[in-house]
Amino acid sequence: MEWYLKVVKENYANFDGRARRKEYWMFVLFNVIISTILSMIEPTVYLIYVLAILVPSIAVGVRRLHDVGKSGWFMFIALVPIIGGIWLLILACTDGDSGDNEYGSNPKTEEGVA
Repeated sequence: MEWYLKVVKENYANFDGRARRKEYWMFVLFNVIISTILSMIEPTVYLIYVLAILVPSIAVGVRRLHDVGKSGWFMFIALVPIIGGIWLLILACTDGDSGDNEYGSNPKTEEGVA
């Protein structure tokens, strides 16, 4: 839950920098869990939640692409039928650049992981 709250509170609309895999996938996991629960309870609340979480979802996706050395514009690759979504999934699962890249320093070394 810590990673989800980090994206929502600290980096709500932050498209700069890099997001490591753990940050991205923990956000996705909790987002799916919350969305599923809300959709079963009340569709109106679910719709409000989806609209509220849209910007941080895009922002963490862009930062995840930055971690693998790609521009945030690569998010649009998902619009290519079948292959685009698969490619975006592969990029999201790929380990980030080990050192600094043009988008910032390695988030693993900032947290003392590497």
